[in-house]
Amino acid sequence: MKFTKMHGIANDYIYVNCFEEEVADPSALSVRLSDRRRSIGGDGVILICPSDVADFRMRMFNADGSEGKMCGNGTRCIGKYVYDKGLTKKTTVTLETLAGIKTLNLHVKDGEVYSVTVDMGKADFRAENIPVKCKGGEMILGQIEAAGRKYTATAVSMGNPHCVIFTDEDISALPLEKIGPEFEHHKIFPDRVNTEFVNVIDPTTLSMRVWERGSGETMACGTGACAVAAAAVKTGISPAGEKITVKLLGGDLEIVIGPDFSVSMTGPAEIAFEGEVRV
Repeated sequence: MKFTKMHGIANDYIYVNCFEEEVADPSALSVRLSDRRRSIGGDGVILICPSDVADFRMRMFNADGSEGKMCGNGTRCIGKYVYDKGLTKKTTVTLETLAGIKTLNLHVKDGEVYSVTVDMGKADFRAENIPVKCKGGEMILGQIEAAGRKYTATAVSMGNPHCVIFTDEDISALPLEKIGPEFEHHKIFPDRVNTEFVNVIDPTTLSMRVWERGSGETMACGTGACAVAAAAVKTGISPAGEKITVKLLGGDLEIVIGPDFSVSMTGPAEIAFEGEVRV
């Protein structure tokens, strides 16, 4: 099977062109190929598929084999793949995901995509849509007890569930390998959750680390950066309608949150290498 290894600010996935390849068991394939010591290595596998309702369809599988609804960095990489590989000549393409149809605006230089702006839809704070078990219809700066202490958290859906924690603690020193699983499997998140720990540098600059459900800590998470920016606007930390730079371990993303909590995300997409693997 031919594959392409791509990353969006070091959030790396193994991409398979399902216009040419057949994948019988993508969950098992993701577990095997994501192993960084015994195989290609990555945060999971993303399939680029035909769609009946959009230009293309994305299926993404985490390193543990679970299927995710959405991956922001993954959508940008798909935009680069389909244009650079000649699957489309359009610079605005639609992508079907389990979190709805996303619109990708491709920024091209010298015949190649160097960055992509994704219309991510609207951030959703309604508890039943995340889902999160809490009193009232939303969890905004609510209290969660995990890993032996209490945290103040805001829950938001970007098509997948996020728990955003603004903290004055230096996030670079957090033992995320210990704290992350406590949140991921917390009883108030029935579908598990992605958790972001955030330092506020200034109202338009936020720094974060992320623990992704099914993959552990990753270098970047596009939907996580969108969730962080949306939570910052919701809680009055950041302004709506302005570019918010979200700094992740793998690089920076630019997020704009509209007054109606519509979200756009701009960032790079890169091909790391290509090859064939025995399946």
